[in-house]
This record gives sequence, structure tokens and C-alpha cells, in this order.
Amino acid sequence: MKLEKLLNEYKSDSESVFNTWFINNDERLKAFGSIRRGVRTVVNDIKNQTFGNDYKDSSLEFVLNCITEQRQVFIGASHAFYWKPKLRIPDIYENEENKKAFGQFLERCHHAKKTDQILKEIITLDQHKIKGLGPAVANILYFLHPEIIPPFNTAIVNGFNSLFKEKIKLGSWSEYLRMREIIIEKNGQYKNLLSRDLGAFSGFLFDIGVEKILVGDEGILSEAERVKIGRLLKKRHKEVISQAEENNAHNEMQYHLLKIGKSLGYDVISASNDRSKCHAGKSFSSLSLPQFPDIGLAGNTLKTIALIDVVWFEKGSNKIVSAFEVENSTTITSGIARLTDLFHSFTENPSSLFLIIPDSRENELKLKLSSPTSKATIQGNNIKIFYICYSDLRNHCDSICALGENKEILYKIAHEVG
Repeated sequence: MKLEKLLNEYKSDSESVFNTWFINNDERLKAFGSIRRGVRTVVNDIKNQTFGNDYKDSSLEFVLNCITEQRQVFIGASHAFYWKPKLRIPDIYENEENKKAFGQFLERCHHAKKTDQILKEIITLDQHKIKGLGPAVANILYFLHPEIIPPFNTAIVNGFNSLFKEKIKLGSWSEYLRMREIIIEKNGQYKNLLSRDLGAFSGFLFDIGVEKILVGDEGILSEAERVKIGRLLKKRHKEVISQAEENNAHNEMQYHLLKIGKSLGYDVISASNDRSKCHAGKSFSSLSLPQFPDIGLAGNTLKTIALIDVVWFEKGSNKIVSAFEVENSTTITSGIARLTDLFHSFTENPSSLFLIIPDSRENELKLKLSSPTSKATIQGNNIKIFYICYSDLRNHCDSICALGENKEILYKIAHEVG
């Protein structure tokens, strides 16, 4: 009940953030559109390599100016993004890989629809360990997803620690995520008093942080709630790290296939939704064709084929010579289905169709393909599909590039399916 009393005090104060910024503020609402458009510009500038190497006069400066114009909760929001040359922070201006990672993070968060997608991107960004790029980014994300991401600054953190008797620190994404879970939990408990928009609760913490609201010495978070939130954060972090490792392995295999195809003299292309990816600092777009060649197909059939992980073409033509599906964690049967669709789309069928699988899935593949349904699909349609294990592709990539003359060299490390 103590929290309810404090919230009512916050709402009834005509000079609180709730009444001076959050409620009936047309400028606040207009800012959402401006900031979202600004984020899209930042993403495009990074993609087009026109972002520059300084905060000043960049599209990011425009975004942060729109945010700091909100004052109160967002005073000082831009400081974390000023380029500090002596400290080399935040390291998103001169380091191209960090810049790309930041741009991809903003793009994926902008398009995300679900909470888990956004939290996954935050944890993935944190894994890059970009010097000086911390939870201040949450102030941008708030204007993309106000019901999911609360703002973050010194006053809010001070207010949070005072209210919940916590020791959350600035500069740590893991600390921010813990703070966010508690805010979500308490905002949900008292949703009838505030709003689904987390700006209202963040304003409450801000007013506590600047000592406009005094909370006393008694904390309002039970030990059971602390344990529950700790377990939730640990579970989510483990899931995201596991997914990131799988994605890295998938990207590595795609990169090897693109590199080999290019070395053998073919035109190569990655899946339409993967061309912005990279491996070991090497972008897929630097190896891939800029767009999928006209292969005489349209509609859903073309969309399906364009999503195949890697496709090789005869140099300067639209003739497909090889196609590859990397099956890291998805069902193997779905990979077979996509390759089968490709096979049936042409009169002159591609003869080289490959599944690329982790070594640990080889027995699973054999078991799947021993079923009558799988055998009928492959043998009945006279389709030849081969598989290559991750370790073989990884270990022999450089020698294939150096010694291979054409796609036939792949059969030295491939096994026939079925």
C-alpha cells in the first residue's frame, strides 16, 4: 500500500512529471513520430556509409535533440553519445564494425513487434562490448516501444534505488534489464493508477530521484520478488546467448559457402534477409550479387527460393548450379522441402543441392531420412541431395578455394542423402 500512496501523491501533484510532461502534452506525442523517422535515417546512413565519424551534425544528433527537447526525464540524454576522442567513447564513430552493429541493433528494434525480440537485441548488443555504449540507448528505444522499454538516466536510477532499496548502477545493460523487470512488475500491479506507457512510471522514479517525492527508509520489494526476477533474467540471458551462438555458427557456414563459390568462379548470393550480415568482419554483401537474378519465376515461388541460404549461379547468367541450406537448429525436413521446391521449379533441374549441418545433427539427419515419407520424397522425385558437416566445411574451406576448379570438388567432403 505504501507504493499506492506514493503513486497517488505523484499523480495529484500539479507540478509532477506526470502532470507537466506525461499527460495532455501534444509535444510529447509529436516527438514519437520525429524520433522514429530519425532512427530510420540513422540506420540508412550507417548502411550507406554516410553516417560520418562524429556525433556533431550526424543524424544521431538530430534524434537525441528531439529527445532532449522533452526536458525533465530526458535532460542530459545526449551526453552519452557525444564523441569523446581522448576516451574513444562511445566507439560507434570510428570503428566500422561497432557502427554496423549499432545500426543493425536500431533497425531490428525498430521493426520488432514482441518484447522478447527487443530484449534479445539488447543482450546481443551487450555481447559486442562496444566501449561507452550502454543503457543510455534505452532513451531512444523508449520512443520506439514505450510500453516495453523505460527511459534511463541518473535521476531515474537514483529514484529506483531509493524506492526499491536496490543498488542498480549506470552503464550496465544487465543492471538496466533487472531494473526494467521490476518496473514492469510494479507497473502491472498498479496499472489502473498509471499507464501502459512506461514514461509515467519513469517520471515517478525521476521525481523520487530529484527528491521531489520522499520515500523513507523502508523498501517495497519482497525477497520472493527479488528471487523471481533474478531467475527470470538468468533464464532469458542463457537463452539469448545460446541463440547468438547458433546464429554465429549459421553465419560462419554461409560465409564459407559464399567465399568458396566466389573463388570457384561463380556468382553467389545469400538469402534475401541475410545480406546485411557478416562473419569475422567480412560482410555478405561484399561477396553477394546485389539482387537475385531474374530466373523466370515470380510470386511466392520466387520468394521461397530467394530465402535459400546460399545459391551459386553460372558466371554472368541466371542459371543456378548449386544451392545450400544451412540447418543449424531448424527442422531438417524444412531444408529438404525448400531444396525440393527449387528442384521442381525448373525444367533443367539443378544437380547440386546441399544441406549443411552441425556434426552433432548427422545421426538425426540419418534417422529423419530413414522414414518412409522422406525416402519417398527424395527417391520418388529422383532428387539427389547431399549433406556436408560443419567441421568439414570449416576445415577445408581454404584448400577448396585454393585448389578447386568447380563445384565438383565439394563432393570430396559431401555425403549423399538417402
